[in-house]
Amino acid sequence: MIRTERKYIEILRILKEHREPVGAKRLSELMAERGFILSDRAVQYYLSYLDTMGFTEKVGNQGRILTAAGFQETDNALVDDRIGFVISKLERLAYRSTFDPATGTGDVAYNLSIVPEESLDRILAAFDEVMNARCGFFSSYRIIDHDPRVPNGSSGIITICSISMDGVFQRNGIPVKMAYGGRLEIEGGSPRRFVDLIGYRGTTIDPLELFISFPSSALTQVEDTIRQMKQCGFIFPVSMGNKVFNLPHNPYRLSIVAFSGLNYIGNAAEQGFDIRTEIGAGNIPFTKVTGTN
Repeated sequence: MIRTERKYIEILRILKEHREPVGAKRLSELMAERGFILSDRAVQYYLSYLDTMGFTEKVGNQGRILTAAGFQETDNALVDDRIGFVISKLERLAYRSTFDPATGTGDVAYNLSIVPEESLDRILAAFDEVMNARCGFFSSYRIIDHDPRVPNGSSGIITICSISMDGVFQRNGIPVKMAYGGRLEIEGGSPRRFVDLIGYRGTTIDPLELFISFPSSALTQVEDTIRQMKQCGFIFPVSMGNKVFNLPHNPYRLSIVAFSGLNYIGNAAEQGFDIRTEIGAGNIPFTKVTGTN
């Protein structure tokens, strides 16, 4: 029954994405964002059934979390339906990004990482390594402590999600298409070629790094937008043109490659630090990330 009931699956997905306990009222709001209009009482009914199945459990008055069985059920259920789910989430975040590089104001999409307080300084050093190598999407990050999503004994780190770039282009009338994410080989500080690529529209996981394309006729406008974003602290593009690295040549569309905002998190994880990240956690005013307001 679970695997054919979309409402149950969406609730499980939301709980998996948030990791921290989520209450019925918040679940109702998040379900509405995904097109499922449910009252708090209806959500409670679904949660009661999921509790009975052993997929969720209640954490005091804070809300529900997934059990180990719940994680497995979420991964197994509706695999075909999950294809395209990632791109839908990212497109929603891009649409809600209102950042204007000409004024340095508006909202950007962000990632939220939760780390142990005792490891914070060393994790920030790992972030700074990426920043100094200019392999991140943005030139700074923001530490937060007073947030209900950050548990006691932990700190939160906000990084700008690279999907914000799509939102900027779209609001400037430049049609873009997210194409691939993958691993980029860098030698002597210079990017060389793609080692692996994953198509955004045929995957059930987030490929992390961003590769988009747009019409060749928009080149001048794109270059002007990029110039403005660089002045605001963004670090891109890695490459741009009709032929980038080892990808096929396309005479009608220009490709732009940008480093992911998750490269900071990736470096910390590779060094063995305990770090949990909600990718595309939402949208936030740009000034909240830069600390200018």
